[in-house]
Amino acid sequence: MKVCAACHTDLPKDSYSKKQWKLDKYQRRCKECITNNLEVQQSTQQNNDTNITDNNDEIVKLLDSMYLEGVRKISDEELFKQSPSQYGDCPICFIQLPSLNSGRRYYECCGKMICSGCIHAPVYDNQGNKVDEKKCPFCRSPQHTSNEEMVKRTKKRMQAHDPIAIFNLGVYYDRGSHGYPQNHTKALELWHRAAELGYTSAYASIGYAYDNGDGVEVDMKKANYYYELAAIKGVVGARHNLGLNEANAGNMDRALKHFIIAIRGGYTESLKGMKQLYSNGIAITKDDYMKALQSYQEYLGEIKSVQRDKAAAADERYRYY
Repeated sequence: MKVCAACHTDLPKDSYSKKQWKLDKYQRRCKECITNNLEVQQSTQQNNDTNITDNNDEIVKLLDSMYLEGVRKISDEELFKQSPSQYGDCPICFIQLPSLNSGRRYYECCGKMICSGCIHAPVYDNQGNKVDEKKCPFCRSPQHTSNEEMVKRTKKRMQAHDPIAIFNLGVYYDRGSHGYPQNHTKALELWHRAAELGYTSAYASIGYAYDNGDGVEVDMKKANYYYELAAIKGVVGARHNLGLNEANAGNMDRALKHFIIAIRGGYTESLKGMKQLYSNGIAITKDDYMKALQSYQEYLGEIKSVQRDKAAAADERYRYY
């Protein structure tokens, strides 16, 4: 396996011509990229150190240097400000996308994140007849029918510098799924790249890697910093993790602030956690819990719709809260 310098994907030998296979990692292009006239794209590691080796530790150090050498301290004012919605609005119904994974889906064909209601909604032709053929709700491309086709579409979106596609490929490497070997360092490299392009969920995944020692040594200082970068951009799972870490350190006031913001963003695990604390008489008052419930109701008011309710009632896979 070698990495194509155009699409930055690990590919087997038969994906390259003999000439390209012999080139270094900053010049080689796979057959598909050559056919599509895709030029070499300088990677982050090439931009920062042209002499870097393939040593995993060196790659991780280089990636970290981008964020941690000149790290700025995130003020409490910035950290505890209510964050914007992580995913924005559905491009079809223009209602805020839910934070729950089953309430939305990313489509590799057009790179759009679409809500469960619009996915489930019936489509009609010009004569008013219901169309049963499965197509993308946004661009109307036929849905992929195989894992191979989905991966191919993901690679095509990567070539267009789609940060979600880049992030997803990182997930494949992290899990060793969809035909890719498990490679935590490659996952971190892709997540850094996705974060650079604006997909802030990637920061949360990097934080989780340091929190759990996935491909790197456990380092809670780094984990919390990456969680903070994600949280201030609306990633509620990262916000919840910050709350847990503060609670474990005995800083319950700070933990509750994080949980309330995560609940306002629709993160039900934070709400469950506060309910458990309240039931056990630990750390929070009735007013704290009522504030959490009110925050969650405000969130529901922004994401609920008749079509999403219909979708959730028809299939558990479309549940959105």
